[in-house]
Amino acid sequence: MQLKKANSNYENFQYIDAIKMYEKVVEKGYKSVELFSKLADSYYFQSKLKEANNWYDKLFSLNEKLKSEYYFRYAQTLKAVGDYKKADVMMDVFNQVNSSDLRAILSKEQINYLDEIKNNSGRYTIQNAEINSEFSDYGTSLYKNTLVFTSARDTGGVFVKKHSWTNQSFTNLYCSIITDNGNLSEPQKFSKKIDSKYHESTPVFTKDGLTMYFTRNNFLNGKKGRDSEKGILLKLYKATKNGENWGNVTELPFNSNEYSCAHPALSPDEKTLYFSSNMPGTKGMSDIYKVNIFSEGNFGKPVNLGDKINTEARETFPFISNNNELYFASDGHPGLGGLDVFVTQLKDDGTYGKIKNVGEPVNSNFDDFGFVMNTDTKTGYFSSNREKDNLGYDDIYKCTENRPIPKDCQQNLKGVVVDLNTKVPIQGVKLVLFDINYVKFDEKISDATGRFDFGTIDCGNTFRIISENKDFDTLEKMVLITKDSDLKELEILMTPKLQPIQVGSDLRKTLGIEIIYFDLDKANIRKDAEVELAKILEVMKQYPTMEIDIRSHTDCRQTEIYNFILSNKRAKATIKWLVANGIDSKRLTGKGYGESQLVNKCADAIPCSAEEHQVNRRSEFIIKRL
Repeated sequence: MQLKKANSNYENFQYIDAIKMYEKVVEKGYKSVELFSKLADSYYFQSKLKEANNWYDKLFSLNEKLKSEYYFRYAQTLKAVGDYKKADVMMDVFNQVNSSDLRAILSKEQINYLDEIKNNSGRYTIQNAEINSEFSDYGTSLYKNTLVFTSARDTGGVFVKKHSWTNQSFTNLYCSIITDNGNLSEPQKFSKKIDSKYHESTPVFTKDGLTMYFTRNNFLNGKKGRDSEKGILLKLYKATKNGENWGNVTELPFNSNEYSCAHPALSPDEKTLYFSSNMPGTKGMSDIYKVNIFSEGNFGKPVNLGDKINTEARETFPFISNNNELYFASDGHPGLGGLDVFVTQLKDDGTYGKIKNVGEPVNSNFDDFGFVMNTDTKTGYFSSNREKDNLGYDDIYKCTENRPIPKDCQQNLKGVVVDLNTKVPIQGVKLVLFDINYVKFDEKISDATGRFDFGTIDCGNTFRIISENKDFDTLEKMVLITKDSDLKELEILMTPKLQPIQVGSDLRKTLGIEIIYFDLDKANIRKDAEVELAKILEVMKQYPTMEIDIRSHTDCRQTEIYNFILSNKRAKATIKWLVANGIDSKRLTGKGYGESQLVNKCADAIPCSAEEHQVNRRSEFIIKRL
């Protein structure tokens, strides 16, 4: 009977009551996958990760087959108790079963996530905001010289209605004045006109202080709305200020009785509202969305921020700084445990920069969320249920930014397209930028001077540029954007489809052959080199009287004598291959020049990159006679 009652409480999200029931059943000696999993989940979904870890330990000790999601949850709770090594093991198992899950992909891509978090750590000074109660206090917003926040501190009242999920009162909005020295005054109720008998939380205000958006349970004008399962979900509301009073509370049009919308944030120009929701199309438990706010007060259609931000877990509590940075909380991106605060740059083209964990001390191995920041004073606030310096449940912490997190590394990718032979710029070339997997990024057309500009590109990526023009052979060029690379102007050399062949020309350049590859310190013809030599072979068959002189060159990274001998061997090996494939040896001459004819600065004792040395390792096929 107790287990049946506990299951009923669990299914109705009444986790406090469910925990009491389940633990009484366990005390009587019962154990099962269902019992331990629901007991662990009851703590997990209340963000009591250490307590959840105790029961996930017991669940996994049963050595029964479990749903893959339990490996993810167990990993999160292991981080809460500081066992990151075992947490990584659990994530490895999760990754094997869920290879297409974004959490798995991010985990594999960011194997050294703890090192990156360490690099970002120590940039903030934090302290308890000293406005907290023994109940939940969270969800701050900056409003003029006031901090507005969410609190369940009314729990102790005699006639206060309590929420069955948490055994605390429904939350209301409170405010504290921020004094000149940065301290906070004694909290007061924010507005009786906004308060209802259900939850109000996480407001955001327009800069003129006359409009606010906030979260509330589905309750308006004394009427509550329920979903198809009789639950009262969260919605976003708008209120306006008339004189000293807030009122005219209206529901935003994209809300629904069947899903929740919560935790609004405004863009710096106040034309876009960001929020979290589990509406249809959501990838995880909650995703972050944005919606246009039109000048007449209407709203567009909500747009999911996409896979770079949202995962199959929780992404929530967005905040947009005046520097157009998106801060948000997530337990899907690799972090220290529970919800961590992340930041990314919102770019003008609608894309996002690198997702960065803001590190300790803002983040801990518990839930950390609701980050807001005044970019002028470098002072902000966030919420956390960490154990250290916490009065109870969620507390609000003040933070001061001492050092900003480094901006994304970017390089400007631009260049010029020229004719390989004449070096004349080519107008009208279509250049398409792809990532390494041929996912299209951008497309440009070269101008009258042959130039193109793809703008700024994130470092640490390899791109493909495919260049097309009806009078030239299509060319694909790989470009690696590194932090240290200095791409002042990329030169793309295109080969005309109709090539002039004349005495003195280098047949390699005429045919657009970039290099004949040899293995290090070897002279044998490689398979990939045979493909390029086959082009030389076909031209010599088309011109049966053509004679060529093969000249082989090396870079300087050996002794002069060694390089001369090696280049000579390579020239002879090239001649031998052509003869073996039907070219009369009388039509071929050749020798090695070693390092005697370098085409750039890279002589002995001069530091050069591998790419610069490679330019000197070349073969030339000079036409002597036609």
